[in-house]
Amino acid sequence: MPDTDADPFRERSAPAFSVRKAILGADFRFDSASAALLQVVETAYAGLPPHRLPVTAPELHIELRLLPRRAAPPGAEPLPVRTQSGAGLLCGVMDASNYVVLAPAQRQALVVTSEDMLDQPYHLRYELVEFAVFTLATRVLGLVPLHGACVGRQGRGVLLLGESGAGKSTLALHSLLHGLDFLAEDAVFVQPDTLLATGVANYLHVQADTLHHVGDQVARHWLDCSPRIHRRSGVEKCEADLRQGPGKLAAAPLDLVGAVFVSAEEAGDADVLLGPVRLGDAVARLRANQSYAATQPGWDRFEQQLIRRGVHELRRGHHPRDAVAALHGLLDGVH
Repeated sequence: MPDTDADPFRERSAPAFSVRKAILGADFRFDSASAALLQVVETAYAGLPPHRLPVTAPELHIELRLLPRRAAPPGAEPLPVRTQSGAGLLCGVMDASNYVVLAPAQRQALVVTSEDMLDQPYHLRYELVEFAVFTLATRVLGLVPLHGACVGRQGRGVLLLGESGAGKSTLALHSLLHGLDFLAEDAVFVQPDTLLATGVANYLHVQADTLHHVGDQVARHWLDCSPRIHRRSGVEKCEADLRQGPGKLAAAPLDLVGAVFVSAEEAGDADVLLGPVRLGDAVARLRANQSYAATQPGWDRFEQQLIRRGVHELRRGHHPRDAVAALHGLLDGVH
């Protein structure tokens, strides 16, 4: 243990290990004295397509620091992350032993976590490590961060938006199983000047009760054998590793042809699932659906270009593959 009197801020405790990953068009270096924390990084980002954007890719540095185990009840859910900012820093805090501090101007971040969080890999990865990765890349590269999914084909992509429970993840799953390239399921990052979209295609989260339409036995086995995670909302989902499943991950950023709001409503005409959203409605819906992204510097350019390319609404058909067929038509320019 370090001498806390001589080095109270742990400024001289140099990390012993380092790994590098290409994520979201940037080069990340992760340093830590804990091999277990770097294994979390490997589990999250190993084997992903190394997306590159048409900008100079800077190196971003994240240090991960492990603190002793807290005296917390076994299996207790971690506190939710609270965010704060000031003095050029961005912070996400669970408690005194689990927090993230980001300095975008210096392209650096510090992730501090306690040993007991290693028993909560979903929360550790999603709420601390990915928080640091996504926020740092967004701020340094000037990307627009969107809550949504993205699939495509031959370098062209469609952004899938909608309220929670509308079926974005289920549609993304069936798009993967029916020939479309998978870019992201929960978080999409778009370069506002080019509308190139990137993401991290590591895991897919779908509710078990939506899997009855999956007829392919290989795909069903992959999903059935996936671990179950519990979202803070209380919903249980399958966490399927996309790098071990069927289908194809997008090898490069996708050029967005437009956006689709996924609706939980059934279409009145089973042959016409996809329809345009009027200009004024499209602007209002985009801003309401992406309230955080709409405050970011690149939003206006992103919104203007996306509106020009087209915003649509997709209602449900008899089977998810009907919706996938509509996305194929949109990507082909037939809608």
